[in-house]
Parts: sequence; structure tokens; C-alpha cells
Amino acid sequence: METVDLFSGCGGLSLGFQNAGFEILAAFDKWGPAVKVYRDNFNHPIYDTDLGSDEGLEFVKSLKPKMIIGGPPCQDFSSAGKRDETMGRADLTISYANIVASAKPEWFVMENVERITKSHILKAALKIFKKAGYGISYQVLDASFCGIPQARKRFFLVGHKHSTDGFLNPYFSKNLSSKPMTLFDYFGKSLGVEYYYRHPRSYARRGVFSIYEPSPTIRGVNRPIPKGYPRHEGDPVEISGKVRPLTTKERSLIQTFPKDFIFNGSKTDLEQIIGNAVPVKLGEYVANCINEYISDKKQNKQISVGQLELVYQE
Repeated sequence: METVDLFSGCGGLSLGFQNAGFEILAAFDKWGPAVKVYRDNFNHPIYDTDLGSDEGLEFVKSLKPKMIIGGPPCQDFSSAGKRDETMGRADLTISYANIVASAKPEWFVMENVERITKSHILKAALKIFKKAGYGISYQVLDASFCGIPQARKRFFLVGHKHSTDGFLNPYFSKNLSSKPMTLFDYFGKSLGVEYYYRHPRSYARRGVFSIYEPSPTIRGVNRPIPKGYPRHEGDPVEISGKVRPLTTKERSLIQTFPKDFIFNGSKTDLEQIIGNAVPVKLGEYVANCINEYISDKKQNKQISVGQLELVYQE
């Protein structure tokens, strides 16, 4: 399915959908370091274009994609930020919705942080999508139940021109694993450590984690262990020579980028790029839910998940 990725970052969502069999026609982003990483890893073009402009809108429309995917910048909704929807980035969610409504692809996928569910911007975007004639499904997914060794909750909204609201929710639910994936499940002991340091936002939170649990959310910063770090009561072990921060490369692997994915740039930029990225296998999980839905619809299949039952008709 011909797909365009808006606000693509370094390409986690693109790669996930590409792995699931979707054809990525092009990507768009405005941050130079992320554009460079994307360009180093994909054969299709990425454009440095302002998607909030009429020119950007017309450019996307000219590609005539069957699907639009993307994650509008989410700092205004993030628990790591000031949660101020008036700062300007939230407007890009509306830009994304307007592009979808104007380009009229059969499908779209919008990704964001969990906190957007409490945002007025989401309500405004939903009105735009519904007015444009889309059936809507949305779900907050915990990446650790989707094949990613990381406790990272992300919001996914999928729209389809020929489906009713809630059409994809059974697939989101039924394909989840029964338990969260740990670093040990994913890497075995190849990281060479059993405990590692992840700098907390405040010392009221622990900073030491075990490979026998999912990684906490990979953020856009990666700091060394500070001298005199006060052990938190939740830390499983004392700081010692056996405890270290994860490397930039290891953090990219936890985001499920492949080992041969190229990350060139300054350490500061790369840490932020990796922290902002959609885990590749999370994008792939959503893409495969869509694939399964399309296959079942073609076969006129019925699916029942919990109390929710949908019957498909041609």
C-alpha cells in the first residue's frame, strides 16, 4: 500500500510499516539531524518541508498516497514537558488532521504520547477526521506487550474510509502478548550487564534497573552516573563497577532499530533522535493489525474479542 510518513523523525514508524509490507513513497520532517539519519537508511526520499504551510499540503496531495502515517511533535502533551497546548507544537496535530482531510487517503495512522487523550487538540482533530468521513479506532499501546523490551505507552489512532468506529480495536487487543517483554527476553545476556543506570527525572525515582524487567521509556537524554548518586530504595543493587548507563547504540536497539541501522551525528542529537523515535516493532505491530483486518474483511470473517464482536460485510 503506497504510504507517506509525515513528521517522520529518523524513521521508526516508516521502517515498521515497511517491514510489514507497506511501500513508503516519501517522508517529511523539518529537523536536520533526524532528516540526515532517515536519508542514510532509506532509498525513498525525505523532504525538508513545512507541513503547516499550504505548499506542504499541496506537495503531500500531489503524491496521492493510499495511506498517510505520522507522529506530529508531541512535547506539548508530554509528561516530560510543561503540558502547555498553547506552545505551538500541538498545532501540528491539527495540520496533520487537515492534510489527511484534504489529501483523502483511504487510510491514516497518527501516533502520539498517551497524554494526548486528555488534550483539547485531540478532540478538535477527531472532529476533522470524522467530518472527512473516516471510521476511527484508537488505543494506547504499551510497547512491552507488543514485542518491544520497553515500558513505553503510546497513543495510536487509525482511520479508514470504509469502516465503522472501533473497527481495529479487537486486533489491537487480541495480538498483545500475555506478559511484558524484558531486556533479557530480547537480548539474553548479550548486553554484558544485569543492572544498568538510567538517570531519573528526580531523585524521588529510582535510577537502577534490571535486565529481567522491561526497560523504562527511552528518553531523549542519556546521562552518566553522577558522583554521590543517592541510592533510591527501589534500586535493586548498589552503584558499583558492574552498573553502567546504556550506550547510545544499546538504546537504539531497545527502540528495536536493527543493528545495521546507521546513526550518524552528535551524541546529543542522536540521543534525542532515538528517544523521540517510534519503536520499529511498535509501528510494525500496528501495521500488522491493519494487515490482519484487511485480510479478514476480504474473507468476510467474524472476530470476537471479549465483549466486542464485529461482523464484516463486503
